[in-house]
Amino acid sequence: MDWQDVLFKFVGGLGIFLFGIKYMSDGLQKTAGDKMRNLLATYTSNPLLGVLVGIIVTILIQTSTGTTVMAIGLINAGLMTLRQGIGVILGANIGTTMTAFIVGIKIENYALPIIAVGAFLLFFMKKKSYQYMGQIVFGFGTLFLGLATMGGGLKPLRELPIFTNFMVDLSHNPVLGVIVGTVFTMIVQSSSATIGILQTLADEGIINLRAALPVLFGDNIGTTITAVLAAIGATVAAKRAALVHVIFNITGTILFTLALTPVYRFVLWLGDDVNIRMQIAYAHGTFNVTNTLIFLPLVPVLAWLVTKIIPGKMQEIEFKPKFLDPRLLETPSIALGQAQHEILRMGGYARETLQDASNYFFTKDEKIAQLAFQKEQLVNELDRKITAYMVKIHQNGLPEGESGIASTLMQTINDIERIGDHAENIVELAESSIANKVDFSEDALQDLRKMLELTDKTVETALYALEHNDKKAATLVLEYESELDRMERLYRQGHINRLNENLCTGNSGAIYIDILSNLERVGDHSKNIAQYILYGE
Repeated sequence: MDWQDVLFKFVGGLGIFLFGIKYMSDGLQKTAGDKMRNLLATYTSNPLLGVLVGIIVTILIQTSTGTTVMAIGLINAGLMTLRQGIGVILGANIGTTMTAFIVGIKIENYALPIIAVGAFLLFFMKKKSYQYMGQIVFGFGTLFLGLATMGGGLKPLRELPIFTNFMVDLSHNPVLGVIVGTVFTMIVQSSSATIGILQTLADEGIINLRAALPVLFGDNIGTTITAVLAAIGATVAAKRAALVHVIFNITGTILFTLALTPVYRFVLWLGDDVNIRMQIAYAHGTFNVTNTLIFLPLVPVLAWLVTKIIPGKMQEIEFKPKFLDPRLLETPSIALGQAQHEILRMGGYARETLQDASNYFFTKDEKIAQLAFQKEQLVNELDRKITAYMVKIHQNGLPEGESGIASTLMQTINDIERIGDHAENIVELAESSIANKVDFSEDALQDLRKMLELTDKTVETALYALEHNDKKAATLVLEYESELDRMERLYRQGHINRLNENLCTGNSGAIYIDILSNLERVGDHSKNIAQYILYGE
């Protein structure tokens, strides 16, 4: 046996297969646009809806791990509750079976012409939509080319006694099969890849269906490692979501391994007239659909269980509007008052993001940085929701006196959102300074503290002026903003002088000046809010 040929074909085929899945997945994501995250955040009001969204998103991006990690990110950001996230995770496990069904279609002989069609669309079509379609087709063909290459490499193993004996052991020892599947998937970091390999082994006659089933179940446990890694350092809620993913797959594997004989007979009955690759796909689908049906009614229990296992207080940030009641739109004047409350709440979070950015710069505490990003996402969310609400208020009609107030409020929304953006920029600059071990002189840090304090005071005063329509406070904002402009010029020149005198390191220059610039821009947006109050439109 030519071991080099076996190894090269297997490793190369696996690489081509993984590339095919990834390339096809990227094409699907581009075709679907960047709406998956919004889909997850918006249409998961209950666990059942969460399951459906989880299935759709996973089919679109062809990776349950990607959907699960995305859900953990949304829970981490507070844009999704733990219960909603559980529904998405359950759905993701069903959606991932699509890859196994694709592999179950035996069309390796047509892999090269499929790749040719994909390449034609990629390189000879100018329209982006056709190019994305070409990427999907190219990835689809490459996936099957990888399978064919792997199959060619694995075929000689049928004649090797040590390998055939090991497969016999797998048939008689389901627990061993589960362990093999778990470990292999943890190494490869893709259940789609390991199930594809399993389907190829079965297709070459190296492993029979009964021995393949426990390995398949183990693959589902192995895929949870990525979600666990994604939850490290995340919020308590995100860690709980990752634990749900682990519990789901471990419990399902135990149940299906104990019921191996009836499961085996059911798959044979279900796929009586199909190839063994498709039978494994049926088994994978049965595992995840049955498991989801078992767990769906138990979502509250599951949420309670993971809360007990991973105790801790979650950050109390309500990632939805508190005051925008659609029923009040029938009375536009009252709805306008509610919108103002929400805008002030949004402004409060934008100011807190700025405060967190300042704290992070000086303390280098990663949790503060995560909190800042979380609040900035809320500011963006409120920006969209309040704007949509204000448009509806205008459509329902306002008295002439209040129409001007509504216009002023509409303009402030954008300025508050931009304050959040600049605060986020400062967090990212602080991250860069920490990652690159940038040192600042004590004079530079002292100047920065002064400017940060005045910037915070400027935002606070602008929000107070907005809340109380206080022209005196608005005038004070203009004075603060003028002082911020002066500080920015003075501190910028001071830092350049320190750089020339080697009192600060060279790599601190750009970061420091960018922070000053962002603070000056926060002052500008605060000034805009003050001017709306002083001069109207």
